[in-house]
Amino acid sequence: MSLLSLLAPPGLRRVAALCAVLAAWPCAAQVSASGQPQPENLLSLSASATVDVPHDVLELVFSTQREAPDASTVQTQLMQALEPALAEARKLARPGQVEVSTGNFAVYPRYAPKGGVTQWQGSVELRVEGRDIDALTRLVPRITTLSVARVGYSLSREAREKVQSEVSGRAIARFRSQAEAYAKAFGFSAITLRNVEVHSQDSAHPPVPVMRAARAGAAMLADEAMPVEAGKASVSITVSGTVQMRP
Repeated sequence: MSLLSLLAPPGLRRVAALCAVLAAWPCAAQVSASGQPQPENLLSLSASATVDVPHDVLELVFSTQREAPDASTVQTQLMQALEPALAEARKLARPGQVEVSTGNFAVYPRYAPKGGVTQWQGSVELRVEGRDIDALTRLVPRITTLSVARVGYSLSREAREKVQSEVSGRAIARFRSQAEAYAKAFGFSAITLRNVEVHSQDSAHPPVPVMRAARAGAAMLADEAMPVEAGKASVSITVSGTVQMRP
């Protein structure tokens, strides 16, 4: 202890001692934290693999609109359009192959510029979805009370899971190959996996319906299927993580 500290008042000496303890505390924490050596020669990287797969599920959305002076008339007209279309679609319904459901059903008023209801409008939807694409496309000309509003394709869960297993293997192999190549380029001969994350992503290429031109204004024949182009879905797997390069 210095002479200045001995000559200082007792209170000041206590403050000086407390400051000395606080000043020494970070050093003690560093020693504790450095008990386990931090890993060195870490390399972070990612690798991806992608496969294009044809869509195997077709969704058709049929709809129509009606307008009348009162809401009840609009509702009745919509039901008269929906019921025969629903009955025709139900003939194809098979669990796992073709699913039928009703979509949006709405009735709403139209107002005059100065207020007050002038007319009532309504719309109704019928959705048919499944993997029996041939049957679904042949359903279109048999439904005459509703029109095709949307055509969509997607990838079934079974097809997606099958492809993801294959793509994951490719992405993991690329990750390991790249890690080993980088380690060798840096002068190391081995790697140890520290952590890894796997992410999947699907992206669809929108299909374009290819409708046949009407012959002299005539409707599509009852036995003709609606031609469509399914398109493909891209299933991607990305593997990212950190490896430690070792001699």
